[in-house]
Amino acid sequence: MDRIYMDNAATTAIAPEALAAMLPCFGQVYGNASSIHSTGRDARKPLEEARRKVADALGAKPAEIYFTSGGSESDNWAIKGAAFGNRRKGNHIITSAIEHHAVLHTCQWLEKQGFEVTYLPVDEYGLVDPKAVEAAITDKTILISIMAANNEIGTIEPIAEIGKIAKAHHVIFHCDAVQAVGAIPVNVDAWNVDMLSLSGHKFHGPKGVGALYIRTGTKVDQFLHGGAQERGKRASTENLPGIVGMSVALEKAVNNLEENGVRLTYLRDKLIKGILDNIPYTRLNGHPMQRLPGNVNVSILYIEGEALLLRLDLAGVAASSGSACTSGSLDPSHVLLAIGLPHEVAHGSLRLSLSDVNTEEEVDEVIRELPKIVSTLRSMSPMYDDFLQGKQLTAK
Repeated sequence: MDRIYMDNAATTAIAPEALAAMLPCFGQVYGNASSIHSTGRDARKPLEEARRKVADALGAKPAEIYFTSGGSESDNWAIKGAAFGNRRKGNHIITSAIEHHAVLHTCQWLEKQGFEVTYLPVDEYGLVDPKAVEAAITDKTILISIMAANNEIGTIEPIAEIGKIAKAHHVIFHCDAVQAVGAIPVNVDAWNVDMLSLSGHKFHGPKGVGALYIRTGTKVDQFLHGGAQERGKRASTENLPGIVGMSVALEKAVNNLEENGVRLTYLRDKLIKGILDNIPYTRLNGHPMQRLPGNVNVSILYIEGEALLLRLDLAGVAASSGSACTSGSLDPSHVLLAIGLPHEVAHGSLRLSLSDVNTEEEVDEVIRELPKIVSTLRSMSPMYDDFLQGKQLTAK
């Protein structure tokens, strides 16, 4: 069997339709969309058509869509822009302990600039309690930023309920929907969000392009200064090939959302059951039902996640771990710690994330191979030896 790619939460292969739509933008339609001559106007047309497609996918207006370099820039712009744009009203921000680092590191930076940030805890499934959000609001609160779905454990947050609370208290609400867009239904009005971040390469679009939805009337400072692109809100010549490719990929994802959701949920549940039934001393991380269709995250006791990834890679399977080894850190995932896992359990976590290109045959192959790999690793594990001698480690 060919190599199996199950790290789609990290990035996805570009859809053929998206690639085909991009190619003319490198040749025939190469103008700068800000230029007033005919070559520039020729580039402006696909740019605005892409803006309309992205807006339609979110239930937004085209004028509320601003193109960026990706999810991290969108998160940075939303949070910093809202913080400084509304500083006269207050300096308090609310977020959760399991946000992506694009949100957490931005909030930590803002604390150094004099802002106050409340990092809400989550329950054992990674769910944010809307009541806790409301209880944290003060007369100084100017922004709430809660992700739609967690990139590691796949838990889908109660965004519509949180958005309703933010709206009732007249607090700007930003949602990092990078993992959600293209995977589950997203509607900015139903969710009551004022800003929403997305990234093209999470739904089979190209890398290096994303978008930020900003509801009309939301006060947000400009992030990049220079030219007057994106209606004067975001300087830098638009990445036309990337934007067009992203819009086509998103349109395809939304059109196939229900069909892909049903299929991926079936594959996800089969993979989870296959792992838990065939490998002892494992646990599922994240909500068992309220989770992204393609997300599988399990902790496998008595092994190290890094070793597991290397063995899987040798077996032809691409996956990711709950350990931040690639960043040079020995600390396990902040998300897994936030849901209450001990360090040693979090270190043995595995994320397998599926997309519409994965097959049932690939799932079956992983279910066959993973128990063998785990058995080999445990045979070399001091932790497993301790367990066999009665020093039990629990999955909590």
